[in-house]
Amino acid sequence: MQDLSSREILAQLVAFDTTSYKSNLGLVEHVRAYLASYGVESRLVMDAMGQKANLWATIGPADKPGVILSGHTDTVPVDGQDWSTDPFTLTARDDRLYGRGSCDMKGFLACCLAAVPALVSRDLARPVHLAFSYDEEVGCVGVIGLLEMLQTEETHPLMCIVGEPTLMKVVTGHKAKRSMRVTVTGRGCHSSLAPQGVNAVDYAARLIVRMQDIASRLALAGGQDLDYDIPHSTAHTGVVKGGTALNIVPDSCVFDCEFRVLPNEDADTLVQELRDYADELVPQMQRIAPEAGIEIEVFAQFPGLDTAPDADVVALTKRLTGNNGHSKVAFGTEGGRFSELLGVPTVICGPGSISQAHKPDEFVAQSQLDLCDEFLAQRSEWVASPPAS
Repeated sequence: MQDLSSREILAQLVAFDTTSYKSNLGLVEHVRAYLASYGVESRLVMDAMGQKANLWATIGPADKPGVILSGHTDTVPVDGQDWSTDPFTLTARDDRLYGRGSCDMKGFLACCLAAVPALVSRDLARPVHLAFSYDEEVGCVGVIGLLEMLQTEETHPLMCIVGEPTLMKVVTGHKAKRSMRVTVTGRGCHSSLAPQGVNAVDYAARLIVRMQDIASRLALAGGQDLDYDIPHSTAHTGVVKGGTALNIVPDSCVFDCEFRVLPNEDADTLVQELRDYADELVPQMQRIAPEAGIEIEVFAQFPGLDTAPDADVVALTKRLTGNNGHSKVAFGTEGGRFSELLGVPTVICGPGSISQAHKPDEFVAQSQLDLCDEFLAQRSEWVASPPAS
């Protein structure tokens, strides 16, 4: 079989529509067959419905600690986006390769798979593990099942590289996140009788203002980490739905909000602060409408990542990429899961720019794939070298 380039493999991966609300099994089975053609076995960790799967494969001696190359297979939707090309056909224009997931993050997966022939041809002193997950885009939840399986393994990996798009620069940290859905239940009535009702929009507005107050406090008096582009924790309200007509006091309002928190701060304390304020409001509402209430549900969350700058994984990744600096990012990744649940020192480093992710006409530059190919080739040399005694 003729070996494929990362670009050729990326074209195959982009052709699978692995939007998070759909199955990823077509892509996973394609990857399994590809690995099997090189004699590499893989394991699947399924979701509860049997419609999605994580993939785990090991190249080299499984009884020794090695390196995880991690990436997610799912993508965000293309619905409502104005694409100039077919999002599921990789399209080349100049140095750019357009397609859904080309940047976030099938480009990295393609580079990992393109490196397989070189890896299997070597007598590796350390193993390379491929960890391809599902449902990263909905809260980094799919990989949890894989990590729970790995917790039972006798040999633990040395380090993990999560290939989210960083322009192949080394990222050592990201913020934690708590996504909340707040449901305010009031009592409706005709607007001419407004005092007889409980306006759910009004009480939702008070909670939203409290989110603004928390955001201001975090910016002015919270912790600071200048390695981040936004050096403090943040609070944000993104979606509000309530009311049906101006002459009706709304009996329901729902809004979604979030905290993105520095790893050394407590995201759950902020969630509790919002809940405590809601508990102060509910008695006011129930004096008029006993059925009124406020529910705050955390519907998505992931831990932060904070890898020490002097960790071996940081030094090695800097050396192999030729980038001596490091930074931290506000967006979340599965890196926090690997660090928290598996205790593996982790960095984020992958091809493409996060500024292209989730947009119509998403692309990854061919030059970025080339850099990632070279990085993985050098990592192949490192895992083939005997570990220092």
